[in-house]
Amino acid sequence: MIASRLRDGPPHVPSIRERIVRAAVFALALAPAVLVSACDNGDAKSDVARPRLEDGRIVFRQDSPQLGSFATEPVKESVPQQLRLSGRLVWDENRTVRLFPAFAGRVIHILVKAGDRVKPGQTLAMLASPDFGQAQADARRAQSDFALAEKNLNRLRELYAAGVSARKEMISAEADYARAEAELARATGKVKLYGGGSESVDQNLALASPIDGVVVERNINPGQELRPDLQLANSPPMFVITDPSRLWVQLDATESQLASLKRGQTVTLRSSAWPEESFEATVETISDFIDPTGEVPDAQRTLLQLPEKALVLSGGSYYVFVEESPGRFRWNEVKVEGVRDGVAGVVSGVDLGQKVVVEGTLLLHRLYRQLAGGAPA
Repeated sequence: MIASRLRDGPPHVPSIRERIVRAAVFALALAPAVLVSACDNGDAKSDVARPRLEDGRIVFRQDSPQLGSFATEPVKESVPQQLRLSGRLVWDENRTVRLFPAFAGRVIHILVKAGDRVKPGQTLAMLASPDFGQAQADARRAQSDFALAEKNLNRLRELYAAGVSARKEMISAEADYARAEAELARATGKVKLYGGGSESVDQNLALASPIDGVVVERNINPGQELRPDLQLANSPPMFVITDPSRLWVQLDATESQLASLKRGQTVTLRSSAWPEESFEATVETISDFIDPTGEVPDAQRTLLQLPEKALVLSGGSYYVFVEESPGRFRWNEVKVEGVRDGVAGVVSGVDLGQKVVVEGTLLLHRLYRQLAGGAPA
C-alpha cells in the first residue's frame, strides 16, 4: 500500500462534507440493529405486564393500567325485598256452588237470570226428566210394599198371639217388614234430596239453589238436553252461585318465591280497574304443588345477595369473579336463588363480605377464556 501511495501521489484527505456523509451512512447501517434491539426489550416488558392464569385465577401486576377498568362490591346479607306477583280475582270457593244435573232431562223453564239474588231452596229451573220420574215411581212402589208388609206383620202377630200361626211365619213377616221399611227410606230420600215428592210421578225436576247468593253464571237455555255426566266432560255448570261480597285472589308465585310467603301474611292488592286504590288481603292457602324440575332453597339458611351485574352466565350456570387480593381474581360458580330489582340472591359459591367484580366482568371473562385456551367456561 505504501508503494502504491508513492506511485499515485500523496494520500487523499477527506473533506468535512465527505466525513458527514460517511457518518450518516454508518448511522443508517446501524439503525435496523438498534430498532430490533429496542423492539425486543418492549416485548419482554409487555409479556411481564400481561395478566396470567394461576390455578384458575387471573393475576395482574400491581402497576397494570387494566386494573382501573374493574370495580368491586362486597357480598351482603340478604334483606327483605318487596315481592311483586301477578294474580287474578276468583270466587271464594267456600261460598260458591256450581250446579250440574243429577238426572238426564230437558230444560222446560228458567226462572232466574245472571245477577239475581237467590235464597236457599229457591227454584232456578225446571227439567222434564224421565229418570227422575223413575225415582218417583220407585218411591211410590216402596210406599206400597211397606204398607203391605206392615199389614201382613200385624195380621201374623194377632194369629200368633191366638196360637193359630207358627212363630216361624211371624219372624219371616218381621224380616219382610224391615226390608220394606229400608227400601222406603232409600227411595223417598232420593226423591226428597233433589226437591221432589213421592206423592205423584210427574217427572218434573226442580233445580234449587242450595245457598244464599247471587247467580253469576247461567249456561242453559230452554229446550236444552242435559246429562248427569256433563261435569266429567268438562262442560260448564248450569248455574254458578256465589257470595260476591268476599273474593279470593290467586297469586302466581315461582318456587323461589315461596319462602317469602306465609299463611296469615298480609298483602297489598292493586288492580288496573282502580289504579288509585289498594286493598288489604290475608294469605290463607299456599299450594303444595312443586315443579319437579325446580328447586326450593333451604329457608333456614342465611341468604346472601350481590349485584346482578356481577353475574356471568356461562354454560347454563352463573359465575362471578371474586377479588382475593388487589389484582388477583378467582372464577367462582354460584347458585342463584332469584334475581329481583337488580339484586341476585345467592345460596352458595361466595361468602359474606367477599368482594366481587361488578364493573369489567365481561373483560375479565374474555381474558379468562383466552388464558384458558378458549375454553367455554
